[in-house]
Amino acid sequence: MSAPFNPAPPGGFRIITADERLPVQCGIKGVLTGISGIGKTSQLWTLDATRTLFVNLEAGELAVQGWPGDEVRVRSWEMARDLACWIGGPNPAMRADQPYDVTHYARVCDAFGSPEQLAKYDTIFVDSITVASRLCLQWCKGQPQAMSERNGKPDLRGAYGLLGQEMIGWLTHLQHTPSKNVWLVGLLNKQLDDFNRPYFSLQIEGSKTGLELPGIVDEVITLAELPRENETPIRAFVCTTLNAFGYPAKDRSGRLATIEEPHLGRLMDKIRRPLATPPPERLQFTPPLTGPAAPASTHDTIATTTEG
Repeated sequence: MSAPFNPAPPGGFRIITADERLPVQCGIKGVLTGISGIGKTSQLWTLDATRTLFVNLEAGELAVQGWPGDEVRVRSWEMARDLACWIGGPNPAMRADQPYDVTHYARVCDAFGSPEQLAKYDTIFVDSITVASRLCLQWCKGQPQAMSERNGKPDLRGAYGLLGQEMIGWLTHLQHTPSKNVWLVGLLNKQLDDFNRPYFSLQIEGSKTGLELPGIVDEVITLAELPRENETPIRAFVCTTLNAFGYPAKDRSGRLATIEEPHLGRLMDKIRRPLATPPPERLQFTPPLTGPAAPASTHDTIATTTEG
């Protein structure tokens, strides 16, 4: 879970007591991934339309045509960055010349209006982080960092370096959005390694974002088609890092099973339920037997054979 950027006096430092912290319900920050056409965007139908804001970068709203919720359409990286600043508030750690600082937030509020408009939303559904990375890369290629200082020609290494910084800054700012759920939808790639073994990865421009994203969010959920013996496959959420399918997954809450029903609304309800087992007990570990079980003695085998 995350806490908001909120400097408190004196000097921006204050110890938050347990009595203050425990009643607070933090927002869930997660990634929902899956192959194309598996039904990721359609998960909007499982959410409360009156409390959900759909951030549409992909122009793929045909899957949710008729969904009665509010929508914001984003077609540029500048717009995506401004929207994240408006939703997440100012970051006091940023300098005056950096995105998400106090002056950036003030400018965005002048353009978009009061952030009180966001009070009605519990969940921000961003579709998709894949397209966001493409918009970001296009913007990065036009920046001075993407030009060689020697000859003035485009420098892809500089562009991809800036891409990683921009995407991580954007995701981290959304992750610190107070009291709101933020779900980032992304495409899933299936690839083969050098030994022709399949593995899965998020479809995001640049390697830095894909590597660091699981450490930023609370949940990584893969919507997948799972085979069943002699039966038709089923769609399900794969939710834990240790799973037999090799899908990217993570559950920071400790409340989810490896396979859950493909309903994002009920999944969030389950994440917020009290734990059935206290955390200290869940963290206990009993090592498995280090060696094979001892074979039966020769006498026992002969005796059993004789009796039979």
